Amino acid sequence: MMVFYFYDMTEDFIAHISKQIKAPIESIHSVSGGDISSAYKIITSGQSYFLKTNTISNALQMFQTEAEALKTIANTNTISTPKVLDYSQFKNTSFLLLEFIDSKSPDSEDFKTLGRQLAELHKNTNAYFGLQQDDFIGSLIQYNKPTDSWNSFYVNERLYPQLQLAIQRQLLLESECPSKGQMLNKLNPLFQNIKPSLLHGDLWSGNYLIATNGKPYLIDPAMYFGDSEVDIAMTKLFGGFSEDFYKAYHNMIPEDEFTSNRIEVYQLYYLLIHLNLFGKSYYSSVINLLKKYF
Repeated sequence: MMVFYFYDMTEDFIAHISKQIKAPIESIHSVSGGDISSAYKIITSGQSYFLKTNTISNALQMFQTEAEALKTIANTNTISTPKVLDYSQFKNTSFLLLEFIDSKSPDSEDFKTLGRQLAELHKNTNAYFGLQQDDFIGSLIQYNKPTDSWNSFYVNERLYPQLQLAIQRQLLLESECPSKGQMLNKLNPLFQNIKPSLLHGDLWSGNYLIATNGKPYLIDPAMYFGDSEVDIAMTKLFGGFSEDFYKAYHNMIPEDEFTSNRIEVYQLYYLLIHLNLFGKSYYSSVINLLKKYF
């Protein structure tokens, strides 16, 4: 048996994972899995698995909410997610074990399929915005208090907590940040007739896969019920989605006169997340949007 060992891959931890999958492990390879957790491809004689590990204090809760979100999205029968095999903790290491999806670079038809299936996901609705529990975006808590008003939800559960965190971390000055009242008043005209849609919640180019057979998969969700355009806003923030994706999506869920403004307001949340996670390089982008809308 040939195994590649990594700093958080002790012999007893590998033995534990082998027991969970009921097969000897032939090899373990580090793979790209984001900035928060370590990620590995595990290979046995008959199958491959994807494993994420983390040792931070709330890692198990983080993986639990991710696992539940993957299952919820899959259960809509609109777009696929990797099958959840296990999430648990071994000594001081929490882990999430999924099926491994062999993927390829998307072509035009793949993007069309992804756009259509995401629109179908967004047609799953709810009586309120938010979720019954808080979850995570990266390693930050994402607050999801169920709320009837999208304007109230977006200000109180999205923008305000991240602005306060940025002030606490001395990444923004209090004088640079609008009050809740200012945000509610300014955003209200943009947030009319918004219906709760089931969202991926963090849909950048690293959080979808196209399997080798052309089947789209969503990974690493930060799921809740919100405006469907939130997912579209994130797809446009860092690139990676083709025009075929947007045409297919908007054929099913059309834009309106305020879409471009809402996209920027939703991108503000993600830029605040990146400011709080990765620091001052995101400061100017955040300030520009704060000045533009508040």
